[in-house]
Amino acid sequence: MIRYDKRLVGGVAGAILIAGASGLGGYGIARYTAVQPTSATQKPGSEKPQESAPLDSVTMNVEAIREAGIMTETVRAGGLGSEIVAQAIVAPQPGGEALVTARAGGAVTRIFKRLGDQVQAGEPLAIVASRDAAQLAAARTAALAQAELARKDLARERYLYEQKVSARVDLERAQAAAQAAAAEARRAQVEAEVANVTKDGQGVTVASPISGQVTSQSANLGAFIQPETELFRVADPKQVQIEAAVLPSDVVRIAPGDRAIVELPAGGTIDAQVRSVTSGLNNKTRQATAVLEVAGGSLHPGQTLRVRMHPQSGQDANAIVVPEEAVQKVDGKDAVFVRTEKGFQARPVTVAQRSAGRVEVLKGLSPGETIASGQAFLLKAELGKGAGEEE
Repeated sequence: MIRYDKRLVGGVAGAILIAGASGLGGYGIARYTAVQPTSATQKPGSEKPQESAPLDSVTMNVEAIREAGIMTETVRAGGLGSEIVAQAIVAPQPGGEALVTARAGGAVTRIFKRLGDQVQAGEPLAIVASRDAAQLAAARTAALAQAELARKDLARERYLYEQKVSARVDLERAQAAAQAAAAEARRAQVEAEVANVTKDGQGVTVASPISGQVTSQSANLGAFIQPETELFRVADPKQVQIEAAVLPSDVVRIAPGDRAIVELPAGGTIDAQVRSVTSGLNNKTRQATAVLEVAGGSLHPGQTLRVRMHPQSGQDANAIVVPEEAVQKVDGKDAVFVRTEKGFQARPVTVAQRSAGRVEVLKGLSPGETIASGQAFLLKAELGKGAGEEE
């Protein structure tokens, strides 16, 4: 009898394992919201009633939110009338990009860095063998030798003058010659240093003036180049700014210090601040340019973005503007998923006008609340799944 019971228990356990394995593939984000079953050790009648989540809520932890790609945003007061939406481009700051050229013409004999490599300020990128460099090195050597000879002549004339052998005019003439030779030596030295003449005097070193990454390379080994030809371009991703095209009618509303939000191409947003606004219009676009300061690192020069600027003198302060995808239809009504301690809660809202992918919310939200601004349809789907299970 005991042996039979063991076989029966084993068969039941195997069936449970098979049934569990067949349901592993359909988790999705629901695996983070499943209600835990009552412990088998609890006696009937002694269980504590579990607190079930409200029907309008989705329980999700931080890990689940990140894995599902749900983006959040803290809403602030201000309607569509107080928000200026503009297309923008990421540009390097004045000191954030450098065009690296050769100071003398010649043939490229060595290349140390390639496209995408990281470089430090002053680090060599290439060597250019140059006849001009040889002339600069020779001129420096000759000027230094002439300055040394003039210094010795001056010392001798001073000695002779002190011994009352030579006239004072000879001493003054030697002093003037020594000063002129020293000035010529300094000029030749600076000229050679500016050209980055190598120690052997056979070429010039092409070095990066800033630290950053090589974003462009046109130098080819053995190629003959002319002076000031661009060979490399180095950019520092931490020194970028955003240049937004603003309509003439909106220029008077924007001022330095205004808050702005940058919409990233891959989703999400980052905060920015208006640094300045040009008073003139671009000849091609007939629009003004607002320069925004933003923390670098995640942006790259040349990227196109969309920015939302919020002038301090904005109108419709009682309204709140949210992304259009943040508003979902729940039970036939407009709703926004508001972040809670345990996940999100669908809150009915009253919307007004829509423009450029933005929706103005008149009622239902308060400034400072955090909402699901992207991928909110996943929360709607999870909420509908939970409602189906309740039925």
